[in-house]
Parts: sequence; structure tokens; C-alpha cells
Amino acid sequence: MCKRRGFVFAGSEIYGGLSGSFEYGPLGAQLKKNVRDLWWRDFVERREDCVGFDSSIILSPKVWEATKHVDNFTDPLTECRQCHSRCRVDHLLEKILPESTVAGLCLDGLNNAMVEHNIACPMCGAQDFAPARQFNLLFTTNLGAADDSSSLAYLRPETAQGMLTNYHIVQKTMRLKLPFGIGQTGKAFRNEISPGQFIFRMREFEQCELEFFCQPDEAPEWHAHWVDECRKWLLRYGLKEESIRIHKHEGDELAHYAAASSDIEFHFPHGWGELWGVANRTDFDLRCHAEASGQAMHIEHGPKNEKVYPFVIEPAVGLDRLVYAFLSEAYEIETLPDGKTRSVLRLHPALAPSTFAVLPLQKKPPLMEKAAQVFKALAAVSRVDFDEAGSIGRRYRRQDEAGTPFCVTVDYESLEGGTITIRDRDSMLQERLSMDELLAKAAMLGG
Repeated sequence: MCKRRGFVFAGSEIYGGLSGSFEYGPLGAQLKKNVRDLWWRDFVERREDCVGFDSSIILSPKVWEATKHVDNFTDPLTECRQCHSRCRVDHLLEKILPESTVAGLCLDGLNNAMVEHNIACPMCGAQDFAPARQFNLLFTTNLGAADDSSSLAYLRPETAQGMLTNYHIVQKTMRLKLPFGIGQTGKAFRNEISPGQFIFRMREFEQCELEFFCQPDEAPEWHAHWVDECRKWLLRYGLKEESIRIHKHEGDELAHYAAASSDIEFHFPHGWGELWGVANRTDFDLRCHAEASGQAMHIEHGPKNEKVYPFVIEPAVGLDRLVYAFLSEAYEIETLPDGKTRSVLRLHPALAPSTFAVLPLQKKPPLMEKAAQVFKALAAVSRVDFDEAGSIGRRYRRQDEAGTPFCVTVDYESLEGGTITIRDRDSMLQERLSMDELLAKAAMLGG
């Protein structure tokens, strides 16, 4: 459906594809933009305590050295000795062991567990793996004409560090007081060992991250606040209660920089997976950058201008995973009362690539001209598609599968009385509205 309707295509498909690479078609690009814009609106624009930011994709390599990414940003890699396919050891073990158990195993423990549980290669079925080793996920590149260690740089694996290294400058220029947040969307890159599950795990992806700075003693309260805010946001735009759950990290599951971390997990078609992570990063990053750069990373706070290293609460979500979750939740094959079926994408109107589709009943000049007028009026206040090809029933089904909430049919009565027929995607009920009523509805829905 994603390929047929222009949502998502395999990357470099005419050359046989590229592992972990996908591209967004016209409907997918618009859906992705809608999700991004809603996140920015709700987490940045409409909050008086948050501001936006846009950092470089390539930062000084010293940034990643200071935060231990160069040394510790790794996944356990093993290779099948028979077919030479490479896999993440933890992913293989998580098929039979709890994630929390696997997260607590060291490299030797992972190797022992592979042998103990007779783990087979997912590609060829052999039980013959090389010992696991740590594989660094950073993508490397070179700056300038030189091609040696002096020009080595990295593509950012997260958008957070650009905000963290500049937070004190943002705080001063915008005259912010604790607590405050800095939000950003943008590309990130991870050299995943085994990308997969459609757009769930890719090497090039987009993030929506908020770094929220607060006083250390208030961090637990703010962590709980952001877990709840993110959960409510997902429900507001169409995910169901039974499709999400909260996984609280304990003990060895916690990242080395985190005092607390909770994942909002979604039940994807391939199973439960992390959708939105909310971590209490403490002041780890700020102190690392202060030590490595020799620059003061504290801010002055309170009536006595005390020097404070804020704690950082980070709600971070992959934009591609959000798109995947909304598509998965909205897609349905529905059996109609007459026994026939229809494929429908029940996207929230704020997410749908087009909120309205204008359909002239026939491709005849008077109807086409009137439909063009309706389209122009709607396009001034909403996202609109114009669909003239095929029977009206076929066009309804096409728009159902594209997720369009409302189809506007222009017929001969539209020429005489100026009213149009509007059809609801979910109920399939129709009603006649005047143009003023239609435009008022469109303005209320926005987009």
C-alpha cells in the first residue's frame, strides 16, 4: 500500500535497493512534514518555556570524543561463519530472552548465551557464529582536501549535542530562566549493523528532540511530566491506548549518562518496539563539554545568581518511527455491509496528506471549471487534492486509501444551487453544504 499510494519507496530501487534505505513519495513526504510540523508546533511554538534550534549535521569531532561516543557508541556484532551475514547479538537473543536480561549481559555473557540457547543464523540457519565484538555506529567522513586522521569527522548520530553545546548561549540571547527547553528536528546517521523492519530502523533517519533544562532537584518531576506529555500527544493524534505501553529502564538497562529513562513503546507490525524515549541525562553532557573544552557550561540562576549545571530531560523520538506508527494504526481492511471490502487509512485530519479531495462528477467543462473554483477556495485554507480520473466510486476508494478525510463532489446541482456534496471517509456518509459552510469546516480543521 505504501508503494502503491506513494507513501514510501525502497531506496535506490532501480539498482537493486540499498539496505536500510527508504524514500518518501509525494503522500509520504507530506505526511512526514505534517507530523514534523505538529511536533514543532506543540513542543516548541505553543510552549512559553521552549525555543527552537537548528544545529549542523557535522560537528567538531571533539564533541563526540567528549561525550564518549567515539569510545562507547557501539552495538555487539557477530558474523555467521557459514553465510557471512552480520547480526546484532542482542537482537538475536531478544527473540527468546527478555530485553532487560539481554541488556545486563557483558560481551562474554552474550557469547555464552548464544551458545547456551543454540541461536541460529536468521539467513542460513547455521549455529556457527564468530565471537561477538563491539561495533561503533558512528559514520565517518573527512573534511577538506586531506584524507587522513587530521581531517576525520563524524555525521551526527543524534541532534542533541548541537543543543547541549550551545544551550548557555541560547539561554543568554533569549533571556531564559530555568526550567526551559530547546527543540530541534533534523537528520541523524547511525551505521546500523542490521537495519530492518521497514522504516523502523534505518541508517539515515530524522529525529525530533527536546532538551529540557531544569534544576537538579526538580528533574524526577519533569521526567514524569514529559513521559505523560508525550504519551498524551500520541493518543491525541490517533494511536490507541492498547497500542502503546511504558517501559521503565532499570539497572543495567540505563545508559551510562542517565539517572532515569522510560520508553513509550508501540505495537508495530513486527512487534513491540521503542517509539519515544524520555531520559534524565543529568548534567553528564554539560560537565563533559566543560571539562573537554575548558569553557564554562554552567548558567547563573536564582536571586543570588548561583552557578548551576542544569539537569537535562530529553524526550527524543524518531520522526520516521512516528510516521510508521501512525500509518500502522490507521490502516484497515474494512468489510462493508454488502460483503465487499475497502482499504482505508484512518489518519487524523491534522496528519492526512490532504484534508480534502475535490472530485468533479464528470470531466465536462462546466463541472471542471466549477471544481477548479472549489479547489482554489479550499486550497487557500487547507491541504487539497484534485482527483478527476475514473468513476466516482473508484476515486472515493483511492482517497480512502490515501487517508483523505473528506471528498468534495462537484455535480450539476453545484452549478445550479452552489452547494456541493461532502463525503466522510470513516462513516462514508454524505451531506450537502454551501460553499460558506465548506470553507468554515475547512478553516476549523486547519492545515
